[in-house]
Amino acid sequence: MTLVDRLNAWCRKVPTWAVYIVCLIPIPILYYQAVTGGLGRDPVKGLEHELGEIALQLLILGLSVSPLRKFTGLNLLKFRRAIGVVTFVYVSLHLLVYAALDVQSLGRVWADIVKRPYITVGMLAFVLMIPLVATSNNRATKALGATWRKLHLLTYPIAILGAAHFIWLSKGFQLEPLVYLAIVLLLLSTRLPKMMRSLKA
Repeated sequence: MTLVDRLNAWCRKVPTWAVYIVCLIPIPILYYQAVTGGLGRDPVKGLEHELGEIALQLLILGLSVSPLRKFTGLNLLKFRRAIGVVTFVYVSLHLLVYAALDVQSLGRVWADIVKRPYITVGMLAFVLMIPLVATSNNRATKALGATWRKLHLLTYPIAILGAAHFIWLSKGFQLEPLVYLAIVLLLLSTRLPKMMRSLKA
């Protein structure tokens, strides 16, 4: 038995709820760090940044599931839905910290959406995620049929918008956001043929 076979056998034994628990562990840790000064002189900005970056990392992880299966044989499809839902949780918390603790005004939020392109891009990604989360259940999958697969192609522009949001808000030349964008584009390039077939179906 190869290493991949062993990993796949182990993954089959791992319950999906365990993925939710493991992925959500950073949340209380980050809030504790924010309260105790572990996120720097501006804990609100630090918390906002950390939640957003974890959301982008989880989004990339979700995009990696199919390429990993295709190119390595590692099958993580069982966990893709959980990863997507947890990604939305982090994006929502990122937005909540920004709105409630950073700008502290719905008027300011709207003004930023209109005036600041990186906020516009980030909010658009959040809005596009809502129908994906709303249909991430067996009932919706069965009811929508092939339409469900087309709807979930929104994951691709969401990933690009998320990476662009990170690049835009970074001050000066920062390598890390560019690396995230490069990874997103690489993963999407492996999905392009499948995406085109889904759109034509």
